[in-house]
Amino acid sequence: MTSPAAKQTPRSPIPGVRAPRPLLPAAIEKGLTPRQRQVLDSLEELIASEGLADSTMAQIAAQVNCSLRTLYGISPSKDELVLTVADRWLHRIGREAMALLDPDAPALETLRAYLRAAHAAVGPSAATFGRELASVPGARRQIDRHENYVTAVVKRLLDQAVEEASIAPVDTAAVALVLGGIGRDFTRPEVLTQIAKPSRETADALIEIVLRGLERP
Repeated sequence: MTSPAAKQTPRSPIPGVRAPRPLLPAAIEKGLTPRQRQVLDSLEELIASEGLADSTMAQIAAQVNCSLRTLYGISPSKDELVLTVADRWLHRIGREAMALLDPDAPALETLRAYLRAAHAAVGPSAATFGRELASVPGARRQIDRHENYVTAVVKRLLDQAVEEASIAPVDTAAVALVLGGIGRDFTRPEVLTQIAKPSRETADALIEIVLRGLERP
């Protein structure tokens, strides 16, 4: 019999690669009211644009036009609330990226599309989310789980590209670690001031440099 925890963990289109378990289990999210879902969406927009570092739960409730009871029905504390919203955001980006995996397309083409979609997590919202999560207990661990998942997907696609002879034989685990984490530093505020172009555009450009270096003529 499948355990309840296993049912809550999203299945991956790539066999053997499983997405991180969401902080808001599927059974609980399914039971959220439309109003609670709307509040979560509003919280995501609020964190991405302004952040919540200096706000209390009462102030947050006022900003998204809901009751304290509604907020506490989603998460028991502000830290948990921020972590839940960020995790939900990362899972949505992950689902959108995985939707681009076409088993009939060349692996290298699929890998490019997947990484560009995943780089939504390196876009303008990422720096604000990063600042919000910097002091939240457990945030680094949860972000690492998402990054490890991306790295595992990238490795599988690189392995397929080697099998298809579209790239030269390489240590796919090492290359996946580079590609999977290439946008991580671009979410840091002190780094954003040093690069000439937006972080997502820079991450996409670096991915292309690496893949073209591996690509066989």
